[in-house]
Amino acid sequence: MGDVLIESTGRLGRIRLNRPRALNALTHGMVGEIDAALDRFAVDPGIAAVLLTGEGERGLCAGGDIRSLYEGDLAFADGFWRDEYRLDSRIAAYEKPFVAVMDGLTMGGGVGLSGHARHRIVTERSRVAMPETGIGYLPDVGATWLLPRAPGETGTYLGLTGAPMDAADAIDAGFADAMVPVDALPRLVAALAELPEEADAEDVAVAIRALARDPGPGTLRAHRAVIDRCFAFDMMDEILAALEADGSDFAMETCATLLEKSPASLVLTLCLLRRGRTARSLEDCLEREFHASLAVLAEGDFREGVRAAVIDKDRNPRWNPATLEAVDPAKIAGWLEPRAAPVFP
Repeated sequence: MGDVLIESTGRLGRIRLNRPRALNALTHGMVGEIDAALDRFAVDPGIAAVLLTGEGERGLCAGGDIRSLYEGDLAFADGFWRDEYRLDSRIAAYEKPFVAVMDGLTMGGGVGLSGHARHRIVTERSRVAMPETGIGYLPDVGATWLLPRAPGETGTYLGLTGAPMDAADAIDAGFADAMVPVDALPRLVAALAELPEEADAEDVAVAIRALARDPGPGTLRAHRAVIDRCFAFDMMDEILAALEADGSDFAMETCATLLEKSPASLVLTLCLLRRGRTARSLEDCLEREFHASLAVLAEGDFREGVRAAVIDKDRNPRWNPATLEAVDPAKIAGWLEPRAAPVFP
């Protein structure tokens, strides 16, 4: 069997990511297979809705295949990211109801495939995150569109720290719409397969609501006041100073977490998040992320972050520069400039 399983069940077109041993990490080839499946389902009058799931019990998708990006050159990365971001945009505007189940780990590229879907489902096992600053990268796949639209400064906190969201947090932050228990997912598949041919988004929403449950309070709600106050600044040193001044256990733990991340990635990410607030569209954010990604791969900490996390696994990245004070604002500004043909001409 391949890395992506494509099948039809009644009125439902199914896309199943099939690399469970790799937590369904997304390869360039898988991007093409998913896109081809969307082509097929779009013109099939017998398909009323499309469902994306991940094989295995550990997660929908732990992100893009960063090892291949580490081992490839800029031309490979250009092609991979260009196709991936176009797929994310296509999912957001797909002509038939697109349902994504973010069961288990859903990070990075997995969020790109699911966070822009018309119907986004989490389960009691969901852990949704954009942890890229921890590998010297940036929240991409349209995350700089999603994160700034979370309530208050929640998105700034999530994008900079990479903190995981449980089901309730993901719904609160606008990354998901409903929580369906794992044991109810087979019934959801059956209900979607039985949709009438003329079913629309509301018909799908009704099927989901019938099985949805209250996820309870999220873990971040208790810290919203601190998050909104301390992450309201546009400079990283101001955010860290605010956390230190707050002095609560949560603030100090958050401060320590930030100091482990790539300083350059933190500054770049904060710039992207602030620009994302006034972006006109998801595509504007994806375009900016694309060019910044190429810059970080060529000049930033991405290769060192992947080396420490995936290649050597020593968990001891040597960031360059090593401190926020040493980050050159002019260099970060340069990373925000176009450096290749546009993704969305």
